[in-house]
Amino acid sequence: MLIVTGVKADTLVATHGPVLHRGSLEKTAQRALERAHQRGAVVRVLPGTYVPAGLAGDLISRMYAVAAWQPDAVILGAAAARVTFWPTAPVTEIDVAWKGHAPRGVGYRFHQRHIEPEHALWTRGLRIASPALAAVDLSESLGGDPIDTVLRSRAARIEDLWEALTDHPGRRGNVARRRLLIESRDEPWSAAERLGHQLLHTHHVTGWKANHPVRIRGHLYFIDIAFVRARLAVEIDGRLHEDDPSIFEQDRYRQNELVRAGWRVLRFTWDMLVRDPDYVITTILAELAATR
Repeated sequence: MLIVTGVKADTLVATHGPVLHRGSLEKTAQRALERAHQRGAVVRVLPGTYVPAGLAGDLISRMYAVAAWQPDAVILGAAAARVTFWPTAPVTEIDVAWKGHAPRGVGYRFHQRHIEPEHALWTRGLRIASPALAAVDLSESLGGDPIDTVLRSRAARIEDLWEALTDHPGRRGNVARRRLLIESRDEPWSAAERLGHQLLHTHHVTGWKANHPVRIRGHLYFIDIAFVRARLAVEIDGRLHEDDPSIFEQDRYRQNELVRAGWRVLRFTWDMLVRDPDYVITTILAELAATR
């Protein structure tokens, strides 16, 4: 076990860590930290801020390093999404909003950007962008996926996303973000649903609701696209249905319950929407016409 000037490095980390900020330590602990750094027991990730060598690549530890370095800095983008609404968000670097001089820190990307206070929240000791702001920011590079994900998680509403966009005007990429929010007006929960909504709007089909809740025998189900008056449910099987057998099974239970409750169900796949949209819209219109 590494011992530094009479203080075990493990004890230093256990007492003050795992993130160690030099300015918050007493002199003895500062000297112990310096020796631990020289011997490779801890790694500097931001100015005056260290983590144990074994946690140098750990996302959460590096996020806490931001809070220890500058409590007023705001973690943005994919890292913020990861801890609020999107556990699998692809994080390559930790984006940080900081109005001061950008320090050197491998794995961080600093932005001289002001974040409106209502769009920065404290969670688990971290100051991070709100789910709405994180989703809107990410949509410029990732398209509709972050918007669909935050809506599906119900961590934000479509009006929250619009507020996040309008409260931070003049940013590069805002034109694309605005277009995606317009496409999201009916709150799709997946890329496949987004395509379905676009198809209906293109053909001026009205009278439907997205993710319409229905309760059947004590169970709450959400119909992807519901023509409520016609009792017609349009279910969109996106890519997750192909990759996750549990989703496939759950949807069959849901479909059976809907049919037993008097709903007619049409199912369309991602490939149908992409390769044969005419078939999709023709089938929906024919079923609506038969109902009338």
